[in-house]
Amino acid sequence: MSRICRPIASANRVSRKSQVARLRAHLRDFYPVALAAFGEDLAAADVLELLKRAPDPDAAAKLPREQIVAALQRAGRRKIEERADRIHSALRADQLRVPAALQRAYAVTVKSLVAVIAVLVAEITAVENEMVKRLRKHADAEIYLSQPGMGETLSARALGEFGDDRTRYASPKARKNYAGTSPVTIASGRKTTVNCRYVRNTRLVDSLMRQAMSALSASPGARACYDRQRARGVPHNAALRHLANRLVGILHGCLTSRTTYDETTAWAHHLAAA
Repeated sequence: MSRICRPIASANRVSRKSQVARLRAHLRDFYPVALAAFGEDLAAADVLELLKRAPDPDAAAKLPREQIVAALQRAGRRKIEERADRIHSALRADQLRVPAALQRAYAVTVKSLVAVIAVLVAEITAVENEMVKRLRKHADAEIYLSQPGMGETLSARALGEFGDDRTRYASPKARKNYAGTSPVTIASGRKTTVNCRYVRNTRLVDSLMRQAMSALSASPGARACYDRQRARGVPHNAALRHLANRLVGILHGCLTSRTTYDETTAWAHHLAAA
């Protein structure tokens, strides 16, 4: 699994992020209304399609609303009419223009970047599909997929990074330490500080933090755990990391006992303490 998960978490995703950053920088220089119209996710299917059709302000001003609606429908967007009106209006907004020759040069670069990003998105999707296909055949798949907030892609990534050697982690703490979700306590004299781990497997901790965010709506126990931390004045990211750490411990218990996730069993001690 790790041989499949790691390429998608490194080369392709890093390349996509880099190309999207370049695209955003170019749009900011000569075509800022596009950023206002399309928002942050410049790698979305509808955004790439519309930027391909309208790579500069002149083309954007002539882009028919019907083409915007069609692109949104193909991308499976919600509130299509409302979103189409917003994009259509934003693309026609007044803005400072660069000279025509420079705009044409920028437009060529935008088309090129859109094409590169589209290929990277397609390759990432293909690798994710292969990950999911192999995950379904794995002995631990049912346990991972039963965890709250863990879909097929996150399960495959987490399994790939944790590995499937059942003797690798001697305790839940060992798994949490490897995951990088457990805190580090530093004591010196009378002073004690608790910090998050900065040296960690970033691919794994990213997956676990995404799981924790999704678990807020999927698990009442996870939500209660997060809310308790927030009530104590803990910031959002720290509370989410605390929840992710708890979920790693629950995952370890399920893998050790070879049982799937159960909401009552997982959070019974927290409910009793409350």
